[in-house]
Amino acid sequence: MADTKGILNPKTAETKFQLTQPLPAPDLAFFILRYWIIKWNLAEPHIQETLPYPCVNLVFERNRTFIYGVERGKSRNKIEGKGQVFGVKFRPGGFYPFLKSPISKLTDRTIPVNEVFDIDDKALEDAVLSLDDNDAKISLVENFLRKHLPERDENIPLVNQIVDCVINDRHVLKVDDLVVLIGIQKRTLERLFSQYVGVSPKWVIQHTRIQEAAEQLAANPVGDCSQMALALGYFDQAHFIKDFKSVIGTTPAEYARKV
Repeated sequence: MADTKGILNPKTAETKFQLTQPLPAPDLAFFILRYWIIKWNLAEPHIQETLPYPCVNLVFERNRTFIYGVERGKSRNKIEGKGQVFGVKFRPGGFYPFLKSPISKLTDRTIPVNEVFDIDDKALEDAVLSLDDNDAKISLVENFLRKHLPERDENIPLVNQIVDCVINDRHVLKVDDLVVLIGIQKRTLERLFSQYVGVSPKWVIQHTRIQEAAEQLAANPVGDCSQMALALGYFDQAHFIKDFKSVIGTTPAEYARKV
């Protein structure tokens, strides 16, 4: 299976759907992180839980084609029968030049595609989902995006540098840590994230750490939670458990028993 980052209970997920994650063409990679294509054929319905990444997605699904802002809570999606989804995962901040408005306006919301792009979104949905070949789907969507391609915004690489810093440095547990590492004032950082990302730096830090913990528990359910907390930069196991439960909905031990 492809990268399962953010997919809860990934071993079960592997048996329920196929996931592929192609990369965009070079001329679109400034704005787009990757595509994600899910296909399934199930005898029984399945509820898949995921943790959000701090970015906007353009999602093509039969009668459910929308632009999705960052969902701050854990998401639960039901799949049943036979179906497919084609998603465009924009880079953190990468959708701002298309929207030309603070991305925080999209947080916890979905909007029709034609609110941003001057198109018949139903016709585009039919065209994308009628194609069996993934490369053909990608070509169609990329040609559509090129027709609406905005100018590059110099703040997008900066936003991605900050998000990468959170992902790669486990000792980043507070916004003040980012202020020191990146060299940006706290208020400036928070305004940047509100405008370009849609969620706060604090949210990104917490969810990144908990997402990593969930991945580790899925790989090793009998792992030592106290050692995991320390490895993730927590100095207090109780704080780690509290954060985990607030995001996942269960304690680390309860989650480990399910994976």
